[in-house]
Amino acid sequence: MKAMYPDLQRVALNDGQFMPALGFGTYASDEIPKSKALEATKIALDAGFRHIDSAYMYKNEEEVGQAIRSKIADGTVKREDIFYTSKLASMFHRPELVRPSLEESLKKLQLDYVDLYIIHFPAALKPGGDSFPIDEHGKLIFDMVNLCDTWEAMEKCKDAGLAKSIGVSNFNRRQLEMILNKPGLKYKPVCNQVECHPYLNQSKLLDFCKSKDIVVVAYSALVNEKSMLCFSTFSSRVDQSSPVLLDDPVISSLAEKHKRTPAQIALRYQLQRGVVVLAKSFNEKRIKENIQVFDFQLSSEDMKALDGLNRNLRYTTADIFAGHPNYPFSDEY
Repeated sequence: MKAMYPDLQRVALNDGQFMPALGFGTYASDEIPKSKALEATKIALDAGFRHIDSAYMYKNEEEVGQAIRSKIADGTVKREDIFYTSKLASMFHRPELVRPSLEESLKKLQLDYVDLYIIHFPAALKPGGDSFPIDEHGKLIFDMVNLCDTWEAMEKCKDAGLAKSIGVSNFNRRQLEMILNKPGLKYKPVCNQVECHPYLNQSKLLDFCKSKDIVVVAYSALVNEKSMLCFSTFSSRVDQSSPVLLDDPVISSLAEKHKRTPAQIALRYQLQRGVVVLAKSFNEKRIKENIQVFDFQLSSEDMKALDGLNRNLRYTTADIFAGHPNYPFSDEY
């Protein structure tokens, strides 16, 4: 059975566009062949996912674009049914590099526009090349770019019709305020995509974003250590002693109570908080399970129990950026 998106399963953005409340994440570590992203994206589209999330840094936009185009060609979807997100990598924060980077993504995707283009991380890196620039000591080479200048270049991409909406990712409150208070601001960020799950529920950042009409999009919502954001290539790997979210007894008991998988409970939790949530899996059975989250409801007691799991545990620390003035995770939120 295909799960489609009636209005209640879409979220209104502050620029008048709509984003499906559940998205399919396509990041995979370097060990996984890129062809897997092609297969998994096709499976996701067949299962009913219409929101596909990728990024320049995932190095799979050609495959993801191929999957989207093949599903348009076989009549499964139309381009306008799809909500596609790409991200500006840290090497391209200089204003003159923003549009060429988006154009490069569009060329790989063979699409005319993206639905959402977001700044992947607030800290800029030395431009040039398509991977993180590293010095002889294995340290990242930083660049200093005013985020407001990068944002102005993002606004121009929206004006040019290359991106329907623009937003940010991994920004803290202070960095969001910097953009919101920018003189001559033309468009507010529509979203802030951040790590978010019951162990890091981001309640303060969520309240702040709601007050500014910015949607929070949750990545690593199911925190399996193999699916950490690409910064973890340069981050301390997930500590093997870190608790496994989906094994949590509270989540397991709710899964039993509702006759659902622990992943479905973790995804439903975000939807009921008004958070758009990305589900990442390359396993066909799980992809199909993960979209079945619109036909049950968690009670307020269930939600309270899940809120109670918060321990401000960040799995993706991106700590190789820690010396950068725009490193976002030193602030409380």
